[in-house]
Amino acid sequence: MAASGFVPGSNYGFSYGSDDSGLVWGFLIDPDASCVPIGVAEAVRWMAAPQPGQFIWLHFNLSNTASERWLRQHADLADEFYATLHQGSRSTRIEIADNALIAVVNDVLHGFSLDSADISTLWAHVTPHAVISARRKPLASIERLRQDVLQGAPLRSSSELLVHLLRDQADVLVNIVRDAVARVDAIEDRLLAGRLTRQREDLGALRRVLVRLQRLLAPEPAALFRLLQRPPAWVDGEDRQDLRQATEEFTVVLNDLAALQERIKLLQEEIAARVNEDNARSLYLLTIVTVMALPINLIAGLFGMNVGGVPLAGNGHGFWIVFGLVASFTTVAAWLLLRLQRHG
Repeated sequence: MAASGFVPGSNYGFSYGSDDSGLVWGFLIDPDASCVPIGVAEAVRWMAAPQPGQFIWLHFNLSNTASERWLRQHADLADEFYATLHQGSRSTRIEIADNALIAVVNDVLHGFSLDSADISTLWAHVTPHAVISARRKPLASIERLRQDVLQGAPLRSSSELLVHLLRDQADVLVNIVRDAVARVDAIEDRLLAGRLTRQREDLGALRRVLVRLQRLLAPEPAALFRLLQRPPAWVDGEDRQDLRQATEEFTVVLNDLAALQERIKLLQEEIAARVNEDNARSLYLLTIVTVMALPINLIAGLFGMNVGGVPLAGNGHGFWIVFGLVASFTTVAAWLLLRLQRHG
């Protein structure tokens, strides 16, 4: 089926560009058949007369200023959806508005790395017949979902598409946690080997990234509780159960993330303790050297005064007498320090 606005091999559907309306990709999904790519013209005609058992998924690029204008003209979306697009709040949540589900999902960017830790937001408006999603930057989870749809993943309803998105986001977070664990393991191995270089700074930066991920990606528990207790009538029992399982899976991943943060904290404390021990040892050695050098400094200061009556100034063996005194005092000071260390 050739869809208006969809040109195979063009930016649409195969990269992160968008057409003149801001549409990145569109699909007509039939649970009993494979999905069909559609453009804005087909989407407008279909939304005017939705077919039972089917739904469409339109994904927009909000960096294109035409996106919101097209949505306001052609898509019957709840006012709350447009309000969330311009809100400063960045918490992940799913709410009910005008019998529709509005999802605000924070996600990592496509090509995410722990060094950059770039995060952006996806907005979705879900009704029984349409899923409208929008973002400003390419995101990892939505791209995974697109690939699954293209590969024929079974989707019986629009709410299941939302559940699939949440699970894809959990999978992305699992991979991030796995990479973070591997990095922490490598730092711990270097710590056990006694090679302390910049591990403490690396752990601090990694921990800050994980805390930010947990804060932004964790769904609001109150919003999820309200949704699971009183979902829209068109969300059937199976989709409701899948949504509950998806949130539980996400909670498990977040718990793993919290456990990893605690592990990093313990490693930081261990590194700090070792650094403190090394500093204390160095300070102790410096103190010993200073105390042992104290007799010769005092005697050199006394005998170096340019005044009359300096003892042993005319004695031919004066140097060796002074040397013996310095050696004796130094030996006594060293003996006292070693004795104090032994008793300490």
